[in-house]
Amino acid sequence: MAIVAAAVVALSLATTPAGAQDLKARVARVLKATPLIDGHNDWPEVLREREGDARWTVDLHSRLGDGPEPYNTDIARLRQGMVGGQFWSVWVSPNLPGPEQVKETLEQIALVQSLAERYPDTFAMARTSADVRRIHKSGRIASLIGVEGGGQIDSSFGVLRAYRALGAGYLTLTHTRNLEWADSATDDPKHDGLTEFGESVVLELNRLGMLVDLSHVSEATMLDALRVSKAPVMFSHSSARALDDHPRNVSDALLKQVASNGGVVMVNFAPIYVSDAFRLWSSDHDAEKARLNAPPYGGLFIGQPEKAAAALADWERTHPQPDVTLAMVADHIEHIAKVAGVDHVGIGSDYDGVGKDLPAGLSDVSSYPALLAELMRRGWSDADVAKLAGGNILRVMDEAEAVARSMNNRRD
Repeated sequence: MAIVAAAVVALSLATTPAGAQDLKARVARVLKATPLIDGHNDWPEVLREREGDARWTVDLHSRLGDGPEPYNTDIARLRQGMVGGQFWSVWVSPNLPGPEQVKETLEQIALVQSLAERYPDTFAMARTSADVRRIHKSGRIASLIGVEGGGQIDSSFGVLRAYRALGAGYLTLTHTRNLEWADSATDDPKHDGLTEFGESVVLELNRLGMLVDLSHVSEATMLDALRVSKAPVMFSHSSARALDDHPRNVSDALLKQVASNGGVVMVNFAPIYVSDAFRLWSSDHDAEKARLNAPPYGGLFIGQPEKAAAALADWERTHPQPDVTLAMVADHIEHIAKVAGVDHVGIGSDYDGVGKDLPAGLSDVSSYPALLAELMRRGWSDADVAKLAGGNILRVMDEAEAVARSMNNRRD
């Protein structure tokens, strides 16, 4: 009872103005010593999609959240969010032919590199954990690269090595579709996990010092990769399946294996992976849209977009979108910490990759301190918050780099 009473007192103090100021000061101290590192942000891909050739010159300092299609990211808000490191996703469509995926990936990598070239006082490219720590101490944001889909290597180790030479830090084994060598979480099973070639990709990533990213892959692929990998793995943007039964999320059984592997699950902010109620509502919403108007062959109001829109609005009034909040994201973090351990959880927002719907309180990259303060409000120590913010992914990088050194050029 004394412990419960103490927790109630701590909570009440944290909600006072003085308590809130204390939390703000604690977050600032933690993030001065430990870089906040987000495992996944799609800003480069959205810049390419929306800005076209202007992506190389558009002003990225501020006000990118003010337009009709607001971005979640700009330099001013990254600074407000006290970001110390970011894995920028260089995603390209998995529907493209292999050589076209390689070409567009190289263009995306060049765009990430251009951030540091254009804004050297803000960004610096990082390949290693030591780079991240050095850049953070200099007051800049360490820019890392994540290749978000195994199709982007076009089944070529030469392409994979080229990406690493250009600074890529991880490879997500699949995106939304199966590959010839790996099953995705959002496609019908084909291989029951990894093929022999897929296992060789995992080992090549180990050899290169690149992280094996298991977001987007099927549970069978997760299991195979955990069995094969000699280095800790990462989930760059996934959440807890016990709280939201989406196949993109990580089950408790897998969380325990991640802990044994030494890896890290970086929690996604996208509502469909945070709230099971939102996931179910989203599926029903999509089904209703198709029922009303599904060109070119079907739909109750096919060819009558105004009637379809009115009918969908009526459905939405009687089926309101469930609320998703910062507190729910904190619940995922706490669940993973409880099951796998506090050494195995991180942050992987998926900002600029999830559309306009984001949890209340986590609208953009300025919001990270609020999430850390919520965990402190729940009783998290500064040391544990530091692990979540960046300490855990830095440890995973350290260990992956050590594995790469030990493997050298061996083929086993």
